[in-house]
Amino acid sequence: MTTTDTPAAGAVPSAIHFGAEDLPFVDIGDGSKLKVIQVDAAQELWIVENVFQAGYVVQTHRHTGPVYAYTTSGAWKYQEYDYVNRAGSFLFEPTGSTHTLECIEDDTHVWFQMYGQNLNLDAEGNVESIFDGPGTLEGYYLLAEAEGLPRPNVLVS
Repeated sequence: MTTTDTPAAGAVPSAIHFGAEDLPFVDIGDGSKLKVIQVDAAQELWIVENVFQAGYVVQTHRHTGPVYAYTTSGAWKYQEYDYVNRAGSFLFEPTGSTHTLECIEDDTHVWFQMYGQNLNLDAEGNVESIFDGPGTLEGYYLLAEAEGLPRPNVLVS
């Protein structure tokens, strides 16, 4: 991460830059990986990048806020829809959308900007667990530590 010193009162704040290698990916199972880039609890914002392997499935979930997804490589889909997200695809998920992410190609890279929570659902549609930015950040820190990595310098506000 590249920043400059904190600006004086009334000064314009500086941009914050992360290089591709500034934050590590951690293993989340089946060879798939997670990188947490930013968590802003006040806005309920969490930005992550995933690398999924073919066959990786994210539990069916419903969003309490909007989600923006951009795919840079590979392919994935929602089991509930026919379209496939491929490199260059942008996807907007409105608040309340419910779906099951399934990766269909190895080394699929997806960047997600999420607001609110993911309500993970059981087979009957009941909330089974909840993921949000602060919880995902804590999990990221624990996974990094378990892999022997230094604590990632995630943008947290």
